[in-house]
Amino acid sequence: MLVDPSGTVLARASRPHETSFPRPGWVEHDADAVWWKDFLALSAELVKAADGREIAGLAVSGIGPVLLPADGEGRPLRPAILYGVDTRAGVEIVELTDELGAESIVERSGTSLSSQAVGPKWRWLAKHEPEVFARTELFLMASSYLVHRLTGEYVLDHHSASQCDPMYDLRAADWARDWAELVAPGIALPRLAWPTEVVGTVSANAAAETGLPVGLPVTAGTVDAWAEAVSVGVTEPGDTMAMYGTTMFLVQVLSGPRPHPGLWTTRGAFPGTYSLAAGMATSGAITEWLRDLVGGDFADLVREAAEVPAGSRGLLMLPYFAGERTPLFDPDARGVLAGLTTGHGRADIYRAALEGIAYGVRHNFEVMRASGGTAKRVVAVGGGTQGGLWTQILSDVTGVPQQIPAETIGAALGDAMLAGVAIGLDVDFAAWNPVRQTVHPNPDRTAVYDEFYTHYRALYTSTMDTAHFLARRQHESGA
Repeated sequence: MLVDPSGTVLARASRPHETSFPRPGWVEHDADAVWWKDFLALSAELVKAADGREIAGLAVSGIGPVLLPADGEGRPLRPAILYGVDTRAGVEIVELTDELGAESIVERSGTSLSSQAVGPKWRWLAKHEPEVFARTELFLMASSYLVHRLTGEYVLDHHSASQCDPMYDLRAADWARDWAELVAPGIALPRLAWPTEVVGTVSANAAAETGLPVGLPVTAGTVDAWAEAVSVGVTEPGDTMAMYGTTMFLVQVLSGPRPHPGLWTTRGAFPGTYSLAAGMATSGAITEWLRDLVGGDFADLVREAAEVPAGSRGLLMLPYFAGERTPLFDPDARGVLAGLTTGHGRADIYRAALEGIAYGVRHNFEVMRASGGTAKRVVAVGGGTQGGLWTQILSDVTGVPQQIPAETIGAALGDAMLAGVAIGLDVDFAAWNPVRQTVHPNPDRTAVYDEFYTHYRALYTSTMDTAHFLARRQHESGA
């Protein structure tokens, strides 16, 4: 996005990314062919749209946490290993948890080790690709890779670093250097900065490639979900973002650390802040799968599902189609559709999927409350906010109102806000992206969903052994 100092979006550009799945459980991105190539296309389009206006600041965000090993010049040595959707390091998670102690890891780093953590992936790399590990000098993520290409600076923002469990000390706001050396021996760690700090300027070489002006201030960048939270003004303790995307992601701002083994506790986007985060492994991915399976388009499915009463005429879905992240941390959980009869149709199943995802959000909200967090204000963002049905179901299931802002695809807008703060603008978050609608829960439907939710929680426990058995068979068959 190209945004002026008042928050008006002057231009926007987008490109679809390609994701690689080279083996079961492996999920990767080619940093040069995907991140840099697409950044060049986006910057060329936006620089042209600037039409001679001075470009004053730049911030980038990207998926994370990820592990991109690079040589001393920042050249990638293999594709980036992505965040929690990549589950290759299961053995290493167990090893490091046993070595360091589960309680010690949560207390110092804020989060239990899971497929989301970077540390176990470092150990996996050292074990399974020792020749790559031996050549690695720099550790990059999506945003820090772009910052390095643009400025030559080797830097990572505090929030991203705080997702590198167990390599970061949450309370000290610094690398846990003893644990980092244990996990990634000999790797030079990037210097740390906040997403609101200028860390360098666009070099002559980068300017020639991108069309950006030489000397343009560049911030530290951050993970896309936290930039998205900034875009909707989730900046004060109790503010919570619900991001409706391929996966469902929740970010809640805290005034202090609240470590919980079922959530991710991290540093926030602003100095001195913390956040609780939760993420489901699949959400929008299920709706896309269903659309492809049963035919039709989303508008038809949403319209039909809106006619189905709460409870989907006796259907209950566990949305664990790719395992589950928080609060279960169970990569071998599997999807379940319970109660199916020949009388059910695609509308019933589609609504059951939306309800199942909403039950998963309610589960995460409950764990957030148990850890000491409070959702004082919930803002909904992402493509899934379109159409109204999914957001209404989530409010009905959770009993929580949701604000919907004018700009619901907002990571790039959040980047612009961070860049504005970094260069000294007095950014008015509410004015840049005002609330356009509030979704209120319907008490009658909430009462229906309360009963279904009890059975949702019981269904996972009662089917867990079978799901794990089936997951093992799927791993063996390469499914």
